[in-house]
Amino acid sequence: MYALDDTHDPALESWVESANRPCNDFPIQNLPFAVFRRAGSAEAPRGAVAIGEQMLDLRVVHELRVLRGSAADALEACTGSTLNAFMAMGAGAWSALRKALSACLRRGSPAASALRAALLDQADAEFVLPAYIGDYTDFYTSIHHATAVGRLFRPDNPLLPNYKWVPVAYHGRASSIRVSEHSFARPMGQILPAGGVEPVVGPSARLDYELEVGIFIGAGNALGTRVPIERAEEHVFGLCLLNDWSARDIQAWEYQPLGPFLAKNFATTISPWIVTLEALAPFRVPWSRPAGDPQPLPYLDAPQVRARGGIDVQLEVALQTQAMRARHDPPHTIARSSFRHAYWTVAHMVTHHAMNGCNLEPGDLLGSGTQSGPAPEEAGSLLELTAGGRQPLVLPDGDRRTFLLDGDRVVLRGWCERDGAVRIGFGKAAATVLPAAR
Repeated sequence: MYALDDTHDPALESWVESANRPCNDFPIQNLPFAVFRRAGSAEAPRGAVAIGEQMLDLRVVHELRVLRGSAADALEACTGSTLNAFMAMGAGAWSALRKALSACLRRGSPAASALRAALLDQADAEFVLPAYIGDYTDFYTSIHHATAVGRLFRPDNPLLPNYKWVPVAYHGRASSIRVSEHSFARPMGQILPAGGVEPVVGPSARLDYELEVGIFIGAGNALGTRVPIERAEEHVFGLCLLNDWSARDIQAWEYQPLGPFLAKNFATTISPWIVTLEALAPFRVPWSRPAGDPQPLPYLDAPQVRARGGIDVQLEVALQTQAMRARHDPPHTIARSSFRHAYWTVAHMVTHHAMNGCNLEPGDLLGSGTQSGPAPEEAGSLLELTAGGRQPLVLPDGDRRTFLLDGDRVVLRGWCERDGAVRIGFGKAAATVLPAAR
């Protein structure tokens, strides 16, 4: 796990003035990575690093030859159309480039005059997926979500006996992952009507979001090898926001015996910016098991995970209906939670995934599963917030939602803050529901 160093210094300021504003997601202490092209252009995508409301075009930075040594080598790996090559270089390269860019972006840096040529507004960018995602695995790490959903689907047996022993997951669909601000069609599928004995085919009427954290794998492991939990985070490049859209009526009919299929493979939304684990170092928190719960098996236990395995990422979900957009009303916050509530940590997910010799590869994406907290208002899905659709959510204009309607736009946000550290953020992951394609 990363130690604090001068890149985390709360006194640091940047010559990019927007990075110094309070409550800004991208101060100099953050420096997350993304891939972009100029909006409306046919340019080849390339890497970028966010700084305030602007960002550095890493291809231009490379052409300026302002970095040297291992940082320059890492920078060159960010000039292509994905970050996979950079991710594969490992933690030493990631840290070297972050430290070099931090030095160049600090107030008073002699590189400032040259780097202004590489600076552009984020509002002028079109973001694409930051990596080629070869595989996507979605976990189920919130015991609060698992219990609440279990009560709806299995009232007599809400939490299955394996949950407290094994980080449960399913293999998702990588091809339908999109970056923030896309639109997608309401999914179709088989649905068993209430009281019916035969399914019907039609559009989902119980479309839901899931408030999740995404974990991008960096350096992988060879097929047939395992990842010790003490070294699991060496394989993690960084975190993003993730919305694993879910069709609850399709899910209820199909999920037994093999789990989610058409209920979840139609769309997944991620934020464009990947916040590195190094940037998150000031926001690590202890991880523990509640009294009376089984302790993790030895391969899932380590002193450093118990001491600093959690990450306090504050999470928020907001809803903007079509009527709200017409009135220019902003999205309305409907729930807040935190990644610190997760029953299994990032290290647990990585180690268990590779426990049988599965080869994780650079750019692979893990989802945390819906991040619900212990309080009702911390629910990470409409399924929980509306008690399975029985208690509609009332919006400020009086409109009601049990599940999502066509035209609804869902916006996820995330940030970290604590006393003695500068707040850093993740930007947003947003998408809009369109009518089902016929």
